[in-house]
Amino acid sequence: MRASTTNGRAVPGDRPERGPTPWIEPADLRVGILGGTFDPIHYGHLVIAEQVREALRLDRVLFVPAAVPPHKLDEEVTPAADRAAMVELAIAGNSAFAMSEIELCRAGPSYTVDTLRELVDEAARQGVARVLYFILSAEALAGLGGWHEPADLLRLTRLAVVPRPGAPLPDAAQLAAMLPDGASADRVECIETVPLAHSASDVRDRAAQGRSIRYLVPPAVEAYIRNHRLYRSDNPRRTA
Repeated sequence: MRASTTNGRAVPGDRPERGPTPWIEPADLRVGILGGTFDPIHYGHLVIAEQVREALRLDRVLFVPAAVPPHKLDEEVTPAADRAAMVELAIAGNSAFAMSEIELCRAGPSYTVDTLRELVDEAARQGVARVLYFILSAEALAGLGGWHEPADLLRLTRLAVVPRPGAPLPDAAQLAAMLPDGASADRVECIETVPLAHSASDVRDRAAQGRSIRYLVPPAVEAYIRNHRLYRSDNPRRTA
């Protein structure tokens, strides 16, 4: 499967031109997976992706926007087409970054374990032994036992755990307590990154008030939000 270069909601010129490059090349043997709502993507996401890439010597970091975030079924979420467009704009300058629409093309809740199964199948079709690292925060790790099929998730991928702003990475005892029963800490890498304190909700709140989001998101994402009036109460297409 290949990353899409079309988007019915985007104004011409909004999204970067991309050739027919697959999500992951056969030569990409160490791949990080960064999933999320990306509503919107911001510098915090990009810093985490780059610093995990460097620490683990990853060949690729794959950004995977969720179509239907399972933990936000009752919340307003910006249309997936807009969120994907902003991800593409944000990562355009880094050749080690790519975006997959794998979850946008799949019906139902965007469960991580289903995405990992498809990526493992993709590696098998390519005939390569690929190691996947799913990137998540220590806060998310603490709730992993409540995710959909956590045991299968840990069988399919290693975990790259990063700190949340203001909180240290878990020590060995804390890590063991966070993992679902039977999971091995040997499949977890804890990586110190420079956590940026702002969140996507901070960006949305400022944009909704007409305040500056400069230096919180890449310039192209800032322009997209402004041009499409995202997060404004008077925008008729705020939600999918």
